[in-house]
Order: sequence, then structure tokens, then C-alpha cells
Amino acid sequence: MSERCVGLVVSAGDVTVVDTQVPADSEVPVSIVMDTNWKLPTGDRQHGYDILHQQCVSYLKEQKVERVFVKASALPQGSSAKLSLLEGAELRGVIMAAAASVCTTKVIAKATISRAYKRKVDDCIKDDSFWDEQVEGGTLRKGSREAAMLVVSQRGRK
Repeated sequence: MSERCVGLVVSAGDVTVVDTQVPADSEVPVSIVMDTNWKLPTGDRQHGYDILHQQCVSYLKEQKVERVFVKASALPQGSSAKLSLLEGAELRGVIMAAAASVCTTKVIAKATISRAYKRKVDDCIKDDSFWDEQVEGGTLRKGSREAAMLVVSQRGRK
């Protein structure tokens, strides 16, 4: 039996959303159901957070999503924190709370995925042949591969 899973990568102003159908057989590629971005509305950030929270909850409920994987926060290398980093963390918290109110939600660090695959996530993301083997179905934008990697990396794990 397959499982409906969503990978989310949050930045200061948007959320990359990759919705998938994950087959129980790990030899069968993950099917892409949808690949999109949810944009934070301009204007008052608090109001925008409320809108994205509602959008996330509604989508996950309507699509009967069973598990959500969110990319964990990470400090930028070699630079101090900037406002966009803090705003991204705020929005990530909003999205994590929204997802957790609907289904099982797990936050995953890139370093954890890299250790499991014994290669850097960024190398996997660039590798077209890796993606040819891992996914099928709908279109997966190259910019959304990081969100899809969250789902792919958790196949067979509870």
C-alpha cells in the first residue's frame, strides 16, 4: 500500500511543496503528485503567516496527507545571521505547527540525509540520473528536488 507524503522547504518568503505518493515497495519510484510554491502574501507578515497556516492545514487535510517532512533550520556558513534567516525560521515554525496539527510531521537536517546516503545532499540534488531512478509521474522542478529529497530519504522509515 502506498503512503501520501509531502516535503516542505521553507524560506523567508515562500514554501516549496512537493506532494508525493510513496509506494510500499522501495524498488518502485516515488510518484510526484504536485510541485509548487506557496508564497507569503505581501504586507503584514503576521497576517501572511495566518494565511499560509490555513493554506497548509487545508491542503494537507483535503489531500489526506499522512506524513510531512520539513527541512530543518541551518546556519549559513561563514556569515552572521541576517533578518531573512530569522524570518525564515518564523515561517518554518508556522508551517511546522500547521502540518503537525494534521498529520505526522518530522523535521530533517540535510546533514542527517547526507550521512544516510554517504554523499552530500547537494550532490544528490544535482544528479539527474539519481532523480530518474527515484521519481516518476508529475513534473519535479530542479529547484524542488531538495523538498523531494526529504521524502525520498525517509522511505521505509517510521
